[in-house]
Amino acid sequence: MAQMPALIPKEVEIQRLKKIYIMVIMLGSIAASVEVDNFVDGSLHQTAIRDSAFTPAHWWLYSHFVALPVGWGMVAVYDRRVPILRGPGNSMNTGLKITIIGYLATMFTIGVNEMWHFWFVEEIFSVPNHWMFNMGVVVAFMGALAYVVRVYARLVELGAETPAKNPYVAEMYKLALEGKLYSRSIP
Repeated sequence: MAQMPALIPKEVEIQRLKKIYIMVIMLGSIAASVEVDNFVDGSLHQTAIRDSAFTPAHWWLYSHFVALPVGWGMVAVYDRRVPILRGPGNSMNTGLKITIIGYLATMFTIGVNEMWHFWFVEEIFSVPNHWMFNMGVVVAFMGALAYVVRVYARLVELGAETPAKNPYVAEMYKLALEGKLYSRSIP
């Protein structure tokens, strides 16, 4: 594949990629808090006979499934400022597409979940409407991982991962790259 010519200065592209990393870290922390709420919601289901979409545990859970696709959509909008990250045919990056589709699937599953529980009262996590939550999140994580790897690979290509100016830290960085960081302590 032919190398794409630089369309923006290297320093500007590095700064934009770092901003994308900050956004991804924020969205990752939101996604991690969904896991905490999963345990809260599970314990609530063991004590309450029936809950609804208006149960406080569901407020927290469902707000994430709206915030995550919107957040990743904002990453996709900002991603357009880094031309090298675009997908085939100048489209959106494939990892971003997969991430947004996965979180949109979880967002629309909220309605399906409530309709299911309107007709079938059981609150068992192995029922098919809960499978869609899990599959959507797994697909979103796979897309996010692909996107993060692509951003990191581009940062490495640009040489953003350079040693620090402090000579001691630069020496440690050099030893780590050579795989000798801890070898000095081993006789």
